[in-house]
Amino acid sequence: MITVEIQRPSSQHNLAARQILWPGSKSGGSAPIRTIVIVGGGFSGSAVAINLLRAPQREPLRVVLVDRAHAASGLAYGSGHSRYLLNVPAARMSASSDDPLEFLAFAQRALPDAKEDDFLPRDLYGQYLESSLTRAAAAAAPHVQLQRLRAEVIAVARSRRSPAVELHLADGGRIAAANAVLAPGNPPPAPLPGSERLREEQYLSDPWQAADSWRRDETTLIVGTGLTMADVVLTGARALKGKVTLHAISRHGLSPAPQTNFPQVDDERYTIPLLQAAALSLPRLVRAARALAENVALRGGDWHEAIGVVRTLAPTLWQRLGEAERKRFLRHVRPYWEVHRHRLPPRSWTALHALGRSGTLHIHAGRILQLESAGRQVRVTWRARGASHAATLLVDRVINCTGPDYDARRSRERLLRSLIAQGMALADPLGLGLVTAERGALVDASGRAADDLYYIGPMLRPRHWETTAVQELRVHAEELARHLTVADVADVVRTGRPRSIADRVVAIR
Repeated sequence: MITVEIQRPSSQHNLAARQILWPGSKSGGSAPIRTIVIVGGGFSGSAVAINLLRAPQREPLRVVLVDRAHAASGLAYGSGHSRYLLNVPAARMSASSDDPLEFLAFAQRALPDAKEDDFLPRDLYGQYLESSLTRAAAAAAPHVQLQRLRAEVIAVARSRRSPAVELHLADGGRIAAANAVLAPGNPPPAPLPGSERLREEQYLSDPWQAADSWRRDETTLIVGTGLTMADVVLTGARALKGKVTLHAISRHGLSPAPQTNFPQVDDERYTIPLLQAAALSLPRLVRAARALAENVALRGGDWHEAIGVVRTLAPTLWQRLGEAERKRFLRHVRPYWEVHRHRLPPRSWTALHALGRSGTLHIHAGRILQLESAGRQVRVTWRARGASHAATLLVDRVINCTGPDYDARRSRERLLRSLIAQGMALADPLGLGLVTAERGALVDASGRAADDLYYIGPMLRPRHWETTAVQELRVHAEELARHLTVADVADVVRTGRPRSIADRVVAIR
């Protein structure tokens, strides 16, 4: 029998939270309630919850969604993001594979003129996720319930008293469940050299805080030249009407390409050469991708079709590359893949390049060596790409836009650190996230896949590579929810306990 157990210090503050989860283990008659806890209420966690609520559950089910913010938008689509646009057209942002235009239909209620190829505000997408979760809970069967808890999970342990996992909360509470799904979202960026000695007004580790803190005539260094840099730069230039000097730096000095409309291609004439090349070496794969792009261009098409084909095959291609080839990809190819794979809305790209032409934005290729306080300013020591000597730059502040640090070995999240320390999770040796098996089952330090603990989100990269966009993550959410619904519930009904896959030994690269 699986129950939800909450143990908290007695206080008026915790009373509401205590009442979110009732302590009983029965639903209606005598049927036991199976509990699945989802840690993280951003896109991935909400998508898993939505799919569980929509699925035909044969037995009573309690879905508990635990999140610090108690909202389905997560950090990426929060209410403070109205000034930022999605980087993907509305027609490709549905949280459901079965209804590709679901988000567009929702958006058109607020923006009747919205079209399939429009790039819409991010906070509107957050509202869509919240609405989808609310509607899924309302439409669920009477024996399927959603409970939401605003809390922080800091550790997971396996119960000695029952076949359950026990989640420990920061305030002392505990939740026992048959399965736990970890969906904590994007980790923060890695700190920059010397940033720990800078004052708060000199250094922003969270780039999304920059929107409301711009100062007229300041000189700012933005570290990173990807999509986050573009959002931060465009917001600052818009807020101060260009009365700011912006420097952006990354190893290669590459900024994102613009989005273009091109058809999605699914043709064996294109896919087979890529699959064959990946089994041989990275250089062969790169040559095959270039040949495909040239072939598309010769036919009068958009060469970005080749990027779309590679992206579709990315999990299979990645798995066919050996560890040495993966390292070569990360060292030599990754920056070029990123700028063509993660692209800007055309309007944003045009505005960003206008800032470059006007002298407001200066993009550099190089590496940050050290940051140090120089009175009210920051002295930046850096070395340009290909240069042998370092240079210095004085700025008023530095904004870290290097993107999430997926290296779980450096994680500052208490939950991930606890899992790794206990040997319940394994950090990828290439620093891409967590080692997982099928459907995101966490692999422990001995190489065994859990049957009660799953991960979904960008740290699936070691197994799938492309795991940051809605189009990929919604499929992972659907497959995981289907597994938890069909496989586990069927086995619980038949045998009285979940099916174990712990005996599967996973090859760890």
